[in-house]
Amino acid sequence: MTVLEDRIEMADSDDMSALDRLFERLSVPEGYRAEIVEGAVYMVPQRSIHWLIIRRIVRALDERFGMDAMVFSDVRIDFPGGLNGFCPDVAKLRDGAEQNSANHWLHQDVEFVAEVISKGTAANDYGPKKTAYATAEVPVFLVVDPYVGKCHVYTQPKDGEYVTETTVSFGGDVDLTTTLGLTLKTDEFPRD
Repeated sequence: MTVLEDRIEMADSDDMSALDRLFERLSVPEGYRAEIVEGAVYMVPQRSIHWLIIRRIVRALDERFGMDAMVFSDVRIDFPGGLNGFCPDVAKLRDGAEQNSANHWLHQDVEFVAEVISKGTAANDYGPKKTAYATAEVPVFLVVDPYVGKCHVYTQPKDGEYVTETTVSFGGDVDLTTTLGLTLKTDEFPRD
């Protein structure tokens, strides 16, 4: 099969199977993660500041929901839109969520997503990923930006957009009590 035939097959594929086959053959260097955003593969290095923030978010979710909660970091979930196989920095799935026959988690089970901004992929987090999460009706999307020291909380997805945005500077508390029943403290989030 030629590259052109591969691309045509991917464009015609609703289940991303052709892109999945290519993605499975991808060799990702240690210390990097890879994901598919609108059919393009992005590889970004994991930075320590990035991980420290992710760890604090995961700990808050564990404290609230327990260690058996379906909370993941960098695990692939297919989202609606043009070929989107995202690996959210943090995702919480509903209790009882199960993988499909391709061993992928379903976007319909996602209750919360957090993305920590990286310079090279920030446009994805604020653009196509935000749109895909809203289209999938993920109730809460949190963007943490260590470059400016702010968190953006998007809620109330409707027609592919989030109706509500709340911005909290590092040091303040992110109020997620009405959506997740927790308050996320940001006073120890590191800045870049």
